[in-house]
Amino acid sequence: MSEDRVRVQIGARGVATVTMVRSDKHNALDQAMFEALVKAAEQLAGDASVRAVVLHGEGKSFCSGLDVASFMSGERGTGVLLDRDEDRVANLAQRVTYDWSLVPAPVIAAIHGNCFGGGLQIALGADIRIAAPDAKLSVMEVKWGLVPDMGITQTLPRLIPIDVAKELTFSGRIVSGTEGFELGLVTRTAEDPLSAALALADEIAQKSPDAVRAAKRLYDQTWASDDTAAALVLESELQTRLIGSPNQIAAVVAGMSGEPPVFVDPA
Repeated sequence: MSEDRVRVQIGARGVATVTMVRSDKHNALDQAMFEALVKAAEQLAGDASVRAVVLHGEGKSFCSGLDVASFMSGERGTGVLLDRDEDRVANLAQRVTYDWSLVPAPVIAAIHGNCFGGGLQIALGADIRIAAPDAKLSVMEVKWGLVPDMGITQTLPRLIPIDVAKELTFSGRIVSGTEGFELGLVTRTAEDPLSAALALADEIAQKSPDAVRAAKRLYDQTWASDDTAAALVLESELQTRLIGSPNQIAAVVAGMSGEPPVFVDPA
């Protein structure tokens, strides 16, 4: 992993901490940061020992958005971000948000300081967002004469009404973590969002990883779907696979005995 942009650490319980480490630039997104975030998501998606992921930024901010100057100095500008491999639905810019949905384990974003533009879209790609009350959030692309294009069509509609999304996007106004919670942009607020995110991740890590992964898949595939029949079938299919499995039995034994459960990594 590129140590000068993203650091990945996996703890004893299988809690992975992903840290953006360009603090001198408020973790602004240059090409190296895009590439490092994609690699981090790929690494964690393929690691069966990971039970939960906490994503945050080192220093004063979560992520201040696109490093426009770094791209303007390049030969292709931001055009490199629009490159899409033939076998992928998302381009490079979109993958730093969309690829968190491909990580089977829950991803929790801990937001502090500035969370602007692409930074906010990265946070929206997480399953859960915990923000400091005084964090600053903005769908800021309009400031640069652009539309938000980092997977926001797959994240924002699940969280807020379209009129609220339009107001935030058309104006680019900055909202606090507290207002973000009121609007639905963030899940909850905490004075120390990183500690709160790590505590939640540790709690999740003590549950059956099979059940948690199945629940993430269930909601991700059905939440915005109009196909009721397919959603109900998926519920049954996932439950059938869980019933009687080693981790489901371990959960039952632990629940009845009061002893801590011992789970195995998902196959």
